[in-house]
Amino acid sequence: MAPILELRAVKAFYGQSEVLHGIDVAVEEGGITVLLGANGAGKTTTLRAICGMIRSEGKILFRGERLQQRTTEQIAGMGVAHVPEGRGTFIGLTVEENLRLGGYTRADRSDASLQRMYGYFPILAERQRQQAGALSGGEQQMLAIARGLMMAPRLLLLDEPSFGLAPRIVEEIFVIIERIRRDQHVSVLLVEQNASLALDLADHAYLIETGSVVASGSAKALADNPRVRRSYLGY
Repeated sequence: MAPILELRAVKAFYGQSEVLHGIDVAVEEGGITVLLGANGAGKTTTLRAICGMIRSEGKILFRGERLQQRTTEQIAGMGVAHVPEGRGTFIGLTVEENLRLGGYTRADRSDASLQRMYGYFPILAERQRQQAGALSGGEQQMLAIARGLMMAPRLLLLDEPSFGLAPRIVEEIFVIIERIRRDQHVSVLLVEQNASLALDLADHAYLIETGSVVASGSAKALADNPRVRRSYLGY
């Protein structure tokens, strides 16, 4: 089966500065792939290139269709949801209003999707009338993921979902991500600093350093890679 997402020799740029140097990355249909690397390695840039937020060269293919030259709105409409680092919720709106905004591209805009999100994230059901700005950091991260899922995406791009959260909340969110992948058959491309948890969750992994892929393979293979163990797993 062809991957749902392929990056072939992709370069990406901020202005005239080349930040990604011809990377190859693939996400299998229904699978979870993780991008590992230090801050500034190019992980977030990779997600931005996929979403059409920055200029890129090479080929970015989603379900066989090239994403370059499309707008971010068109890419979202094709079934790609991006949950950026920093959560990005609309703090002045309620939880329910944030979720309904997430489903604005859906033709049906049915309440069924909303209730499904409340099933995955029961705390959001309890907080549905509260302003998003009043939520805890963990609750805001859950809201950001749920809002992305309201699009009914085929591919979910998650950028540092564990950032700034307590370990217990991080583990809870990772359990929910796995459940969503299994129940909804949503493919996931995950950028994550918590390498140990990410490699436990993922099927495949890529290590990015200074804009280049320096190691790739099954998540287990990278977890056993001495370079990854020394630099990212601490042993």
